[in-house]
Amino acid sequence: MERLIVLDTETTGIDPKEGHRIIEVGAVQIDNREITNIEFHKYIQPNRTVGDSVRVHGITDKFLINKPQFSQISDDLISFIEGSTLIIHNAPFDLGFLNHEFKLNGVKIKVEDLCQVIDTLELSKEQRPGTMHNLDALCRRFGIDTSARTRHGALLDAQILAKVYIAMTGGQSNLFQETHNNEPQIISSSVINKNQSNKEKIKVVFANKTETELHHNYFKN
Repeated sequence: MERLIVLDTETTGIDPKEGHRIIEVGAVQIDNREITNIEFHKYIQPNRTVGDSVRVHGITDKFLINKPQFSQISDDLISFIEGSTLIIHNAPFDLGFLNHEFKLNGVKIKVEDLCQVIDTLELSKEQRPGTMHNLDALCRRFGIDTSARTRHGALLDAQILAKVYIAMTGGQSNLFQETHNNEPQIISSSVINKNQSNKEKIKVVFANKTETELHHNYFKN
């Protein structure tokens, strides 16, 4: 059975080329369309200050002082995700940071060498072009509770994204898709005529007396 791992990161900024680093990795496994308790979660000492990013995730320099460095958790992370299909929202962002961290630590592989990747941002764009596609918007669209999400957090966001992904791929969301065409749907007259011409061939079976009495008694109870 395919292993699905939903993953998210928190970082000190938006571009690893500017020296920004990962400070939190969170991941949760989905089995048979059920979110499990199988999780990976680590805070990471980035060897730099978190700067203004603290306003996004609330993770302070003081909190990270005694946390492990990425090199100390990378083997465990690789073991957790290897061979799985990763589900990430805006995958290039997280993959860029993860691959940068691997490179800094002399690891010559990329995440894409270990896993297949599904980008829920791109999936959302395909499903509903022209709408908003950030995680908050998807949660509103699918009625997913985010009351516990006062700030960004890698594990919490991974857990929420897991719910979003299940909703996005559940096969019933098409019933509630936004429509971009408000014109009335016109049914071909040929279809109507075909149904009318076949009406004498349709067999109607009426309920017998016993079935009718059982029906009425059911609704009396």
